[in-house]
Amino acid sequence: MSSAKEGDDTSSCPSSPKNMYKDPDDGRQRFLLELEFVQCLANPTYIHYLAQNRYFDDEAFIGYLKYLQYWQQPDYIKFIMYPHCLFFLELLQNANFRNAMAHPGNKELAHRQQFFFWKNYRNNRLKHILPRPLPEPVTEPPARPSVPPMPASTIPMTAAPAPAAAPVLSPMQFSMPPGSAVGKADSRSGGVDRRKRKKDG
Repeated sequence: MSSAKEGDDTSSCPSSPKNMYKDPDDGRQRFLLELEFVQCLANPTYIHYLAQNRYFDDEAFIGYLKYLQYWQQPDYIKFIMYPHCLFFLELLQNANFRNAMAHPGNKELAHRQQFFFWKNYRNNRLKHILPRPLPEPVTEPPARPSVPPMPASTIPMTAAPAPAAAPVLSPMQFSMPPGSAVGKADSRSGGVDRRKRKKDG
């Protein structure tokens, strides 16, 4: 009789390894679906969509967000292409953030801050990574050694030969001769002179 009871107890036990569910593709499909969903969280508009459609009111969905925190482990984080999704996943653990993302103004604020982060992150990061050169000490230029003057007789003086075809012109030759110069054209004074000449003539 006791052996019959023991047989009934073992058959009703649901935790036997034979009854465990096994993915047909060794979890590859589930891995890809969870990876895609986690990376969608990098978009504040998508989080706003989830909040507007009341996904954050479902306790099962909140538990799923807690479960997805395993993506922050080094074995999984190497598959993430958009690291902002992990930041937003961490923020979604807070109920205040989940409620705030239902408002369109907060969605725009998060989107704007994300843009500014992308715009300035590299430059701000390089300021802290790249070593700054040390200021160079100000030094006076070294004094030149005094050179004894050479006697004039030892310096050979050679004149450069002037080209034979082109004569050297003096600066005075470029000015206009006195008779050919055109006077300044002043419209007011020129008109008065003509009238006087007409009256005189």
